[in-house]
Amino acid sequence: MTLQHRQVTLGTAISEIVGHDNMPHEVHVHNNNGDAAHLVFLGGEAVSTSNGLRLGAKETITMNLGPDDRLYATSNHTATVVSVLDIRKND
Repeated sequence: MTLQHRQVTLGTAISEIVGHDNMPHEVHVHNNNGDAAHLVFLGGEAVSTSNGLRLGAKETITMNLGPDDRLYATSNHTATVVSVLDIRKND
């Protein structure tokens, strides 16, 4: 098992926060911001503030991604920081 961790600073543009793998993997995403105005929106490559899965201040979500899946995010605010823990299985 391989753990990949990072912090990503989001703005209003769409960013890929988790890349693909050839195996299923578990991903934890945490909105580090304590200010309720800093929202994160998760989804596919066309994610937006109106169609993404909303992650509020200090909230964490766990997702299971399939092989070749990618996770994208955007924010309604500039300088919104998220922590990402990507748990990958070894082949």
